[in-house]
Amino acid sequence: MDGLLCGKVAIVTGGTAGIGKAICEVFTAHGASVVINGLPGDPVDAAVRNARKARGHAVGHVGDVGTVEGANGCVMTALDTFGKLDVLVANAGLFPELEKVQDLPLERFEELLRINIGGVYMPVRAAIPALQKTRGAIVAAGSEAALHGPVEGVSYGATKDWVSAFIRGVAVEQAEYGVRANVVAPGRIATETRPRAGDASTAAALMPLEAVPLGRRGTPEEAANIYLFLASDLASYVTGAVYTVDGGATANADVSPPRRRRRESAPSLHSAP
Repeated sequence: MDGLLCGKVAIVTGGTAGIGKAICEVFTAHGASVVINGLPGDPVDAAVRNARKARGHAVGHVGDVGTVEGANGCVMTALDTFGKLDVLVANAGLFPELEKVQDLPLERFEELLRINIGGVYMPVRAAIPALQKTRGAIVAAGSEAALHGPVEGVSYGATKDWVSAFIRGVAVEQAEYGVRANVVAPGRIATETRPRAGDASTAAALMPLEAVPLGRRGTPEEAANIYLFLASDLASYVTGAVYTVDGGATANADVSPPRRRRRESAPSLHSAP
């Protein structure tokens, strides 16, 4: 099969919906064999069937890659099934409900740390020995929220900023082994028709399109194409980079949703009649 990833083996964590699902489909369409990871209860089997429609090879792995056991198991699935690993896409992540710092439940903050930070750190750590053997690539999911101060999304933005810092460090550390590491930072991507509370598309729906110079939301496939580029040999001299996929929103000064300001009375500038 011809394609940018012909003969390569990839893991995509959080690959059952949204951008992750699109990544799996684009990768298999370009010749990759893909391990599609999801949590228990996620539609992993359906994602595998969709990926195989592109005449590619795909298998599922059910497990929490934010844990040592889940991350190691996902990597072993790739090695046991396909014999090697060329690409890790660390896409698993959580967007919590929109709340100010003082109102976000602590258990949700702890969940953010476990999923958004542990869900990148653990699979990267588990995959590096295999990626060193193939001089492979890591592509992690960041966010435009890491590049500005998102109102009521402060904790989420901070975890995604951690991803960018971590991956840049990994890029420098692993360069001697030929392993590349980059970040894709999506913005307003239309991943759900009806956004749910706690879903990244909820935030996207609340952000005004006036802040997007291109004037529309991106598609999951448009984001997946950047992952494809960074995973392929076309990006052989690209490492430690953060690629925004946001229609120009980060370049625009007005990137945050409208603030809910308290009404305050102000003294009149005019004398009473």
